Amino acid sequence: MERLQKILAHRGVAARRQAEALIRAGQVWVNGRPAQVGQKCDPQVDHITIGGRPLPPAPPLRYYLFHKPLGVVSTCADPQGRRTVRDFLPPDWPPLYPVGRLDCDSSGALLLTNDGELTLALTHPRHAVWKTYRVWVQGQPPAEVLAQWRQGVPLDGQRTLPARVRVLQATPQKTLLEIQLREGRNRQIRRVAAQLGYPVLRLHRQAIGAIQLGDLPVGHLRPLTPQERRFCQMVVRRLHHGTPAETKRFTVNHNK
Repeated sequence: MERLQKILAHRGVAARRQAEALIRAGQVWVNGRPAQVGQKCDPQVDHITIGGRPLPPAPPLRYYLFHKPLGVVSTCADPQGRRTVRDFLPPDWPPLYPVGRLDCDSSGALLLTNDGELTLALTHPRHAVWKTYRVWVQGQPPAEVLAQWRQGVPLDGQRTLPARVRVLQATPQKTLLEIQLREGRNRQIRRVAAQLGYPVLRLHRQAIGAIQLGDLPVGHLRPLTPQERRFCQMVVRRLHHGTPAETKRFTVNHNK
């Protein structure tokens, strides 16, 4: 017996939070009755429907890393008609969904999967993994500004979590920073940089935890390696059991 929202996530219906929303909206029924969030079921015994349709069979789980180009939206559809992640997948592939967001005007590493549990684990605010960015900012932020960024900056009335920030390259006009975050507020790096007086010129995500973009060409995707899959499994276990130390050996620390 498992919680219903977990079953829906496993079957690729929706990420767990979205599954909970479907249940609350009365879209999910179990044995002819509206379901409740947290209800436990056995999909081998109980008859589960979503929007009147039977629970789909469990699909094979798939995990890919995509090198998102600039100008591409991190969704599978866009009402404004912009290019989306879906445009880069073979048309006969089953649905894959982006894990989290990467702004349209940013590039780099983006995970695509049909594993709802992994999506929840990687985006959960209490269990998010470190993500590594290469960021060109305007000007040359002095040491005291970088120290402030590392310690946390008030944003929307709440201080950002401590970040790892180091200078990789500097010119009179701009500076290349490596920034590592373990939270992902909307356009956080751009907003913090602007608030500190050093606007972002270009933002590129290099890594998601131990998953490195490496030399993957822009606009291409590749399956995760066995080691990267093990990292993902550790992240999911951490979500369920609250053991963040488990992923320590998989996390890339570029400050060493």
